[in-house]
Parts: sequence; C-alpha cells; structure tokens
Amino acid sequence: MKVLHSGWMPAVILLLGSALSFGISQQRVMELEAPLTEALPEDLPGLESRDLEISDSEAQVAGFTDYALRVYENDTLDENGEPTQWASVYLGFYDSQTQGRTIHSPRNCLPGSGWEALESTTSRLPIDGGVPVNQYLLQNGDVRALVLYWYQGRGRVAHDEYMVKWDLFRDAALHQRTDEALARIVVPIDGDPDEALEFATSIALEVIPGLNRVLPD
Repeated sequence: MKVLHSGWMPAVILLLGSALSFGISQQRVMELEAPLTEALPEDLPGLESRDLEISDSEAQVAGFTDYALRVYENDTLDENGEPTQWASVYLGFYDSQTQGRTIHSPRNCLPGSGWEALESTTSRLPIDGGVPVNQYLLQNGDVRALVLYWYQGRGRVAHDEYMVKWDLFRDAALHQRTDEALARIVVPIDGDPDEALEFATSIALEVIPGLNRVLPD
C-alpha cells in the first residue's frame, strides 16, 4: 500500500471534507461519562490546585461543549509575588464538531499576548508503547515556558494535525462521531528545559488515562 506524501495531505483532506460533509452533518452527539475535572489530578507533589473560569467571550470563540482549566502552584513566591513553581492544564471537550465549530489548533493560538514560539517538536510519552505529543517552547521577555498538547477521543491519542482531520472525517462518515478533546499542559522553564519536560510529562501521564475514563466510549 502506498503512503501519501505529506505534501498532498492538505489537498486530500480538503477533498474529503467536501465529500464527507453529509456524513458530518448526520453525526451523533456524544456525552461525557464524568465531569472533565475528574480527568485531572487534584494536586501535584508540593503544589496545590485551583480551578479557573474561562470568560463567556473566550468560550464562544473556542466553541467547546465543556472544559476544565486547573492551575497548580506552590506557596513560595518570587520577588514579583508569583509562585516559584506552577503548571496549568486545560481540557476542552467537543461533543461533536461541525463546520465553524471545531477544535482550534494551539499551533495557531499559542503565539500571542507577548509570547513567541521559539521551537516546535514532538515528545514521546512513555505510555502505551510510546505516545507522541506536540511540544512547544515559548518565550515572553525573560520568561520561558514549555507546552505539551495533544488530541484525544474515539479511542485515540493523536498529535499530527493532518491525521487528526483525516480521522475526524473518516469517523464522521463511518461512525457518525466527531467527539474529541484537546489537552494542553503549560509549565515554566526555570533553568534546565529537560526538567520542565520531565515535569510536564509526569502530568501528561496522569491526564491521558484520566481522560480515557471520562470521555465517551
């Protein structure tokens, strides 16, 4: 079986999107098995958690059905009054995706508000034989942060934007399902980037099985 060259993927997906539009319009709406917050660890070692709310205007732009946004912080503050260690985890769930209401790729949303993307790559998580996720390095002035994000749902954990769209169209046509979640983890880089990656990875290893428990079967 021949594998399509990656350069052809955008055109193929565009054609599939047109051909399968009827199947997508007839999709089923899938409900969560449990609240998204149950997919997140309550606390992390040495850190306490608090849940944040997303404004109505931001929620309308994102278009999700449900979300969870949890910040983990220690109680030691730096000279600016900020926690010396922290992490944030965002989960956005879509019970179905239609034209104009799909998951927004963090690839397009991460740069902004003073943040600049310095590097993008993939990181392989030591779970289920190795699961690749997207990894970003961001900088805002003297502050740097590491981001991990991936797509999860319908029995898959995926990172490749084109393959995510391919699976979306295929499942819409064959199974009338387009439910999916976006998971994003942000941690600061204070010194060694490998330590930040290890910290973010430890969180991801809890979030992935947590999402598997709450997402639709």
